[in-house]
Amino acid sequence: MSAGDTRELDHVRQIFDKQKHTSAIYNFLLGDATIVAAEKGTVKARVHLQKNHVNSRGGLHGAVSATIVDWIGGMAIASYDLREKTGVSTDIHVTYLSSAKEGDWIEVEGRANKVGGTLGFTTATIYKLDEHGDPSAIIATGSHSKYVKV
Repeated sequence: MSAGDTRELDHVRQIFDKQKHTSAIYNFLLGDATIVAAEKGTVKARVHLQKNHVNSRGGLHGAVSATIVDWIGGMAIASYDLREKTGVSTDIHVTYLSSAKEGDWIEVEGRANKVGGTLGFTTATIYKLDEHGDPSAIIATGSHSKYVKV
């Protein structure tokens, strides 16, 4: 994925800016997220984990990971064909592999594997970033289907 600005990157940033004002959960959990790259069907974002992202044991909360899979899947769909609406969830699955804690940085990559007239199918990977800012351990993977004929 190229590091430069693309039409897709500008588009998904605009969509996300709108979502932050209309979705309390996205604003609460992802208000400080930064979309760092986007091409047709693929989006990458980074989040600095705060207290509201972790569970009672100090690890990234599973519900936050699921929310991220939901959100980045919608962003990937929006980048696929520059659509304004990101769809409505029909199915979501998250596999938890490791964790991260408050203060860690994560990177999430979403891919729109297929976007049709009715359904969109996405996958997501959440990585912990190492001390150099590079993706290292996989925290979670997810698949997400969305009804996109909205």
